[in-house]
Amino acid sequence: MPGFWLFKSEPDVFSIHDLAASKGKKTTWEGVRNYQARNMIRDDIQRGDGVLFYHSNTDPMSIAGIAEVVKSGYPDHFAQQPGHKYFDEKATPENPIWYMVDIKLVRIFEQPVTRGMLAAHPVASQMMVLKKGSRLSIQPVTAAEWQAVQELASA
Repeated sequence: MPGFWLFKSEPDVFSIHDLAASKGKKTTWEGVRNYQARNMIRDDIQRGDGVLFYHSNTDPMSIAGIAEVVKSGYPDHFAQQPGHKYFDEKATPENPIWYMVDIKLVRIFEQPVTRGMLAAHPVASQMMVLKKGSRLSIQPVTAAEWQAVQELASA
């Protein structure tokens, strides 16, 4: 059974429309520099898992659409490229430290699912993204929350 996740991105850095414009509508999800999120990428996120693409640091913050993981976690090679914005001098081929996944666009919601819509839904209101102090860029989503978002996007 596939897992479900919420990936946050600031739309002025990389939006769901940027994903749609990417070759094959695919991209690497690199640059994660939080150990808890790294562990999810490395250990838990698998090919075939669903991704809620969340636009953060914008007004309104919202889930803009859906992607699918097309390649499970593998070393983030940008961490080993001096001069790259994601370079980490401690990362080596033997100890890559940071990981990334590849995702592919499934669909863009006609109407984004806003935080207000999530908060008003009895199931979606329990999502980690709405919890005070929840700043992780990658978060697990339950099957019930995934379904609730699908319902809200279709309403």
